[in-house]
Amino acid sequence: MTEKTVTLPKWAIVSEKRLAHIERVTSLLDRWSNELGLPRSDRQAWHDAGAWHDVYRDASDDVLRAELGADPRPVSILHGPAAAHRLEREGETRRDVLDAIRWHTLGNPDWGRTGRALFMADFLEPGRQFMMEERARLAERVPRDFDRVFQQVVRARLEWTLREGKPIFPETVALWNHLRRSDA
Repeated sequence: MTEKTVTLPKWAIVSEKRLAHIERVTSLLDRWSNELGLPRSDRQAWHDAGAWHDVYRDASDDVLRAELGADPRPVSILHGPAAAHRLEREGETRRDVLDAIRWHTLGNPDWGRTGRALFMADFLEPGRQFMMEERARLAERVPRDFDRVFQQVVRARLEWTLREGKPIFPETVALWNHLRRSDA
């Protein structure tokens, strides 16, 4: 399967810099899904999750709050839930795609491979300027060692969150605890 181009919804609010990130994430997902030999429907789901995960990342606080109503969570984590909500209103029905987008910033213990793949691609895409060699090695290993790389990415994101002094949200803790129970 040849690499697809990224098509955003007409209502997307995306800067040029954000579009470049989306294209890198989607390219990784396309590559992994091809190397894994996934069925066409799964490859399309991975592609669409990558293409749409940040369609509201550059939206204003007002746009995000208008989309979600009285959501009490910090606006910094609402772009995924707002995008999933809008996509669903526009007719998207694939639960794996919607959940991948909804939770791509925080993680979700109930994810299947689409959500896990998006979480990894968003972290491992080559345009990010930290841990470049380590992230590149992890990205190369995804098709051969999907679950172990996912665990390593979740750990790295948690460690970064702690180092930066940022809050750890309940969804992220639930994902980590789920992984630890599965590993035992």
